[in-house]
Amino acid sequence: MAAQTLTAPAVPDPEYADEAALLVREIEQYRTARVRTTAHPLVTKTTAELIAEALGTTPTAPAPPVLAPPARALRLLPEWVLAFPLLRQLHGAGRHISVAEHLELTALVIERYGWHSEALRSTSGRRCILGAQAVLFRLGYGDEHVALAAGHHLQAVLAARGISEPYHRWNDATGRTRTEVLALIRTAATTARREGR
Repeated sequence: MAAQTLTAPAVPDPEYADEAALLVREIEQYRTARVRTTAHPLVTKTTAELIAEALGTTPTAPAPPVLAPPARALRLLPEWVLAFPLLRQLHGAGRHISVAEHLELTALVIERYGWHSEALRSTSGRRCILGAQAVLFRLGYGDEHVALAAGHHLQAVLAARGISEPYHRWNDATGRTRTEVLALIRTAATTARREGR
């Protein structure tokens, strides 16, 4: 019987790790902008709101995060590289996100990578809805429960429009456009946020 040898998995090229780090940093900026920070856990207003109230001024809303498109190299990485344990550890593993954030980030991935139909991804790295969700999941943003709940929200929006086909088939329908796909995802995100999910 031949002896088996174990080989360590290939380490991703550092160039790809830098590209992944850029996307992760932008996702973290996006998430940070959505978090309400208060001076004390029992305080329901943010520090900015308390200061504005004390000074008798109107609090200013935080500026939306500036998000640059993802680097081309990250879009082209094979799916298994995104799930590489070291890459996941460095770029998102274990980060909790809400269903609304998952949907908003799904739209962000499609905006940055490009939209695709009839497959999870194109050879150039464009993604369908499921493919964009897979990017987030493989990088460790949220878990399968969050992704499944996001899918239920997408399905509920379609059902409210009288559409019974699964959202991944709806994505692939002839004549479907990127604009329609992004509108569906953002409507589902708005609904999830309104429900506190």
